[in-house]
Amino acid sequence: MIEVSGLSKRYGKLLAVNSLTFRAIPGRVTGFLGSNGAGKTTTLKMVAGLVRPTSGTATVNGTIYKNLIDPAKHVGVVLESTVAHPARSAAANMMIGAASIGVPYERISELLQLVGLSEHAGRKAGAYSLGMRQRLALAMALLGDPSVLILDEPGNGLDPQGIAWLRNFLKWLASQGKTVLVSSHQLSEMSQLADDVVIIAAGHEVASGPLDQIVKGIGGVEIRFRTPEPERMVQVMQAAGGMAYLNGSGTVDVSGLPLEQVGALVAQNQIIVYEMTASRGLEEAFLYLTGNSNGR
Repeated sequence: MIEVSGLSKRYGKLLAVNSLTFRAIPGRVTGFLGSNGAGKTTTLKMVAGLVRPTSGTATVNGTIYKNLIDPAKHVGVVLESTVAHPARSAAANMMIGAASIGVPYERISELLQLVGLSEHAGRKAGAYSLGMRQRLALAMALLGDPSVLILDEPGNGLDPQGIAWLRNFLKWLASQGKTVLVSSHQLSEMSQLADDVVIIAAGHEVASGPLDQIVKGIGGVEIRFRTPEPERMVQVMQAAGGMAYLNGSGTVDVSGLPLEQVGALVAQNQIIVYEMTASRGLEEAFLYLTGNSNGR
């Protein structure tokens, strides 16, 4: 389990992380979501003991990282895919890692097979594709069979096949009882992967909890209208407390209001509508929450 309580980090005048509190629990994938620069990587580095917090605490299985005995057997961390020495083979990199944490070499072949690299174990890591380097980084993070896995933007640069493999692999790890914390700004992928989400903006939390509850709880519905009265549509929806704006296609996007209320407003104000499409998902919830984060 990962527990973050009142965690803050200041760099001079910049408050990169601001009183952040959340939990990632065993058996579930927790998506750690935020735009670039929101404070995700800084937070993960504090959890992993690479950055000292200004205030607050971050623990892994009840202990701060620097106090863990044999930390690699408690938590596996992948903050970048270039952890392997490029001039050494995957097997050689794994052997060095295993020796450094006291893990039997038999674990190496098991993990290389698990991540689909058995046939490429003798190749130099520098010749690997980005997807293969991500798999090798995961294998190295899992050498100590940790109960907690922390990944920072693991899907960056992966092709659709690689993303699908990663999604299934992380879900499988969680099904084995591991705590999986994954940071990302790829919302469409997180909507398929995460059980729980923590959403941050400008270093502070704007929402956390089960994914389905967050999407439903904040009225995460986006409705696109094609209407001859776009300006009036925007005025009516904004007056009711919703978010509404004209987009480049000449249509109006409305969010932040329940679908039933939007329909009632259209009828009450007799707004002509040629076409209406509605969707409910993580992307709409994220945009709504981060767009209003200054008011929380």
